[in-house]
Amino acid sequence: MKMKKLLSVMIASAMVAGMAAGCSTPSGGSSEKSDAKGKVYYLNFKPEADDDWQSLAEAYTEETGVPVTVLTAASGEYEKTLKSEMAKSDAPTLFQVNGPVGLASWKDYCYDLKDSAIAGELTDDSFALMDGEKMAGIAYVIENYGIIYNKGLLEKAGYSAKDITNFDSFKNVVEDITKRKKELGFSAFTSAGMDGSSDWRFKTHLANLPIYYEYKEDGIDNTDAIKGTYLDNYRQIWDLYINNATCEPTALSTKTADDATADFVTEEAVFYQNGTWEMNNIADVGEDNLGILPIYVGIKGEEEQGVCTGTENYWCVNSKASEDDIQATMDFMNWCVTSDTGVEAMCKNMGFVIPFSSNLESDNVLVNEANKYMENGKAPVSWNFSTMPSEEWKNGVGSALTAYAADQSDANWEKVVTAFVDGWAAEAAAAK
Repeated sequence: MKMKKLLSVMIASAMVAGMAAGCSTPSGGSSEKSDAKGKVYYLNFKPEADDDWQSLAEAYTEETGVPVTVLTAASGEYEKTLKSEMAKSDAPTLFQVNGPVGLASWKDYCYDLKDSAIAGELTDDSFALMDGEKMAGIAYVIENYGIIYNKGLLEKAGYSAKDITNFDSFKNVVEDITKRKKELGFSAFTSAGMDGSSDWRFKTHLANLPIYYEYKEDGIDNTDAIKGTYLDNYRQIWDLYINNATCEPTALSTKTADDATADFVTEEAVFYQNGTWEMNNIADVGEDNLGILPIYVGIKGEEEQGVCTGTENYWCVNSKASEDDIQATMDFMNWCVTSDTGVEAMCKNMGFVIPFSSNLESDNVLVNEANKYMENGKAPVSWNFSTMPSEEWKNGVGSALTAYAADQSDANWEKVVTAFVDGWAAEAAAAK
């Protein structure tokens, strides 16, 4: 993805609030029932948006008469669920891949969307996932992640976001909060849970930082052999997370995503690594009380870094489905990003920034806080984790991180390095 184009969409979100949201049916005609004969089966990636997708599916069926089924995979189980569902006779007609690596496994199932109506709604062709000349997927949301923080608690500790501009200043704030934990009544970080509902935050999203900086230094956007140049930086931010949290590092294997969310919502912790998609789950903290910081890892010049911005969410249409189901699915996709009902649901209810001409100004305070970094000239960190060679690689890194957390020896960190570097090369070779 071209980051320059991505930035233009993010910053322009406020400017296109009134644009092109009035097309209320799949083909842009009246609101009569559709003549489409097919049906839609969407395998949704985002558990946090399940209720909204169920409601949107119901609204579409009510408006058009076209049946829409939405099945939401459990957190961390999407690929497993997709494989299971695709093996059935009534397989999903709409699914997603996370980028080039995910596409490699499913490209034979991807219908060419190049001439579809929804392709014409993209604000830039860099949001299309190409397989040669075939448009195999289309991004449907642009997101951000970083260190979400509670402004009130940070202020109670005697600090503000202005005091945090790089890893060293962040470390000073975090360790000071830990020293005064009993006095303050809260910890610096939520639990860094390493069960399946939470470990993706660290084996994928946090691991993106050393990959991003290595790619940036080497002038590349993919590799079959990661060098691990910045794994010492990965270690020091991981150490900061796990040694200044609401739980002991030895307990991380049993901690869940819900535990981390609860830590934050009940104001037991100031900092919480997560993304803009988490807004609905933490809204009780109060919109005015929420901010987001870049993930600083100790790189020279990181004062000019913004939050992590990108997508791993590309819609793909099952080419093995019937022609009627394919057409019904493409009609549904287009309706989601052009109709008043669809755009309102995606931009307002789900809190998405969508890379389509109908995008609305976001009500998600975390999105708007993230955009401020770009508006102030800070360079966002691109999402390079879609180039991670496999889910097995992530699992290997996650297991090594968990073992290291329980016993933070140099020998155990070397096992993280081995999982990261040697594991990458092995998985990349196996995929060829």
